[in-house]
Amino acid sequence: MPLGALLVLLLLGGAGPASAHAALDSTDPEDGAVLQRAPGHVTLAFSESVGLRDDSFRVLDPGGHRVRTGDTGHADGRSETARVALPGGLGEGTYTVAWRVVSADSHPVSGAFTFSVGKPSTTVASVDTGPTEDPLTTNLHRIARYLSYLAAALLIGTAAFVALCRPPDAAPLRRPLVAGWWTLLGATVALLVLRAPYEAGTGPSGALDPDALGDTLTARPGVLLLIRLALLGPAALFLARMFRTPVGDRHPRPGPLAATAGGALAVALALTWAASEHASAGIQVPAAMTSSTLHLLATALWLGGLTALLLTLRSAGDTATVARFSRVALASVTVLAVTGVYQSWRGLGSWQALTGTTYGRLLLAKVVLVAVLLAAAAVSRRWTAALAATAAAQEPARERVPQPAGGPPAPEPPTAPADTGGAAPATAALRRGLRRSVLAEAVVAAVVLAVTTVLTGTQPGRAVDEAARTVPAGGVLPASVTTIPFEIGTAGRGTVQITLDPGRTGDNAVQAVVFGPDGSLAAVPELRLSFTLPDQHVGPIDAELVDRGGYWSANTVTLPLPGTWTMKTTVRVSEIDQVSEVRRIRVER
Repeated sequence: MPLGALLVLLLLGGAGPASAHAALDSTDPEDGAVLQRAPGHVTLAFSESVGLRDDSFRVLDPGGHRVRTGDTGHADGRSETARVALPGGLGEGTYTVAWRVVSADSHPVSGAFTFSVGKPSTTVASVDTGPTEDPLTTNLHRIARYLSYLAAALLIGTAAFVALCRPPDAAPLRRPLVAGWWTLLGATVALLVLRAPYEAGTGPSGALDPDALGDTLTARPGVLLLIRLALLGPAALFLARMFRTPVGDRHPRPGPLAATAGGALAVALALTWAASEHASAGIQVPAAMTSSTLHLLATALWLGGLTALLLTLRSAGDTATVARFSRVALASVTVLAVTGVYQSWRGLGSWQALTGTTYGRLLLAKVVLVAVLLAAAAVSRRWTAALAATAAAQEPARERVPQPAGGPPAPEPPTAPADTGGAAPATAALRRGLRRSVLAEAVVAAVVLAVTTVLTGTQPGRAVDEAARTVPAGGVLPASVTTIPFEIGTAGRGTVQITLDPGRTGDNAVQAVVFGPDGSLAAVPELRLSFTLPDQHVGPIDAELVDRGGYWSANTVTLPLPGTWTMKTTVRVSEIDQVSEVRRIRVER
C-alpha cells in the first residue's frame, strides 16, 4: 500500500529535536545546590514558552511550612522562563520548590527540586506536586474536546456536502447542521470554564472561581476558545443564508462569494485547534500548523460528509450525489494520508517511540483503525460504482425525432422514477448495501476521532525521548526514591528511604536515611546496599555506603545498563541482629 510505504520512508526522517510539552532545562539555584547566602529569586528555564499561574510556585522551608513568595513572572521578559521572588532572611536548611506551568500546547506540567542555604537539613520537606490533571476534570475536559471535534466535523462536513455534492433535497440536513452548531457552542463553553481547574489540576468546582475564569480569558488557550465562540456567530448567519432558497427549490446553492466566506470560516475554526495543540510548539511550527489545519478540515469533510450521505440515502439521494461525495472523500483521504504521515513523523521521531511510549501505542491503534476505515471506504466505492452502473442501465434512451424547421420542439423523453421505495429491486438492494457500508465507515470514523482526541492530549514520543535524554543544564534529572520498611525486633517497625540520583544508567549518587518507629531519625551500626541486574547477569554491585552522621551515602555507584534492577538493603540494628529487604527498581537509559 502506498501509504504504508510512505510511512516507512518518512517516519524516521531527520530533523532537530522537538518538544510538545515543555521540558525543564535548568533551575537557578541548581537542584541540590548548597548556597552560602539565600537567593533573591528562583528561576526556571524551559524548552519552550510557558504560561504562568498565580500558584505556579510553592516554596517550603525545612520544616515543611510554605514560604511567602513575591510575584511570579518571566525572567527578563523571556517567555520560556518562570521566576518568583523570595523573601529576605531565609534561614539555614533545605528548601523545596514545587512548580507548575502550562506548556505552549496548552498542557500543564509540574515538578519539584531542592536547594540548601548554609548546609543541608537532616530532613527535607516532603512535597507532592500533585497529578498533572485531576481525574474528574480530565475526563470532563476530554469529553468536551471530543464533542468539539465531533461537532466541528458535523458542522463543516455537512455544510461542505450541501455545497459540493448538491443533494436533490437538502432539507434533512438542516437538523445535523443545527445539532453540530449547538454542540460546538456548548463544548466550547465547557472547555472555557473547565480550563482553570484543568490547568491547576483541581476538581471541577474550580470552574466556579470568577478570578480563575478571568485569568483564563486573558491567557492564550482561553483567547483561542473565545475566538472560536466568536466565529460561531458568522457561521450561523452563513448557514441561515445558505438555506434561504426560493420557493420550490429544495437545494441550497451558495454563490461564489458565500462559498468563499464559508470556506474562510471553516479554515478559521480549524486554526483555533491547530494554534492550541501540538502543532503550536516544537519544530517547523508554520508547516505543522498548516498540516494540522488541513488534517482537521479533511477529517470534517469525510466524517461529516459520511453522516450527511447517510441521511441523504435514507430519503431520496440520487446516484450523482453519491458519485460527487466519492470524489470528495477520495481527495480527503489523500490529504489525511499526507498530513497524517507528517504529523506522525513529527510526533514520534524514532521507531522505539512507536512501541515504547503511550503516544506511539495510541498512534498504532489509530493506524489500525484507519486501515479498517479505508477497507470500509473501498467497499462503499464498489457499492457506489455498482449503483451508478445500474442507474445508467435503467436510464431510457433519448430518441432523436426530426422536426421541420420552425416546428414545435421535441417532447421531453420520460424520466426514470426516483430511487425511492418504488425503485427497481436491484437499485434498492444496492442502495441498502451502500447505506450499510457508509454506516460502518461513520462508526469507525467516530472511534478514530476518539483516539485522535486522546492522542492530541498525550505527550508525543519525540518529546518523551528528549526529556529522557536531556539532563537540565546545571541540574540533575529527577531522582528515584524508594522507601523500604523493616522490622526492628520487639522495638517495632522502621523504614529506610533510599534516593538514587538521577536513577539512570551511569554514575549515580546514593543517599539512605533510616527512620525509627516514631518517624524520627534512627542510628544503626551498619547499612549495606547492593544492586543486581538478573536478566543480564550483572552484579551484585556494592554501593559502599558511608555513615555521614544522620544519613548514609555513596558519592558514585555505576549502573551500566538500563533495566529492572534488584536492590538489596541490609540493616544491622544491633551487634547480632540484622534484616535484609529486596526491592525492584527501574533504571532508564
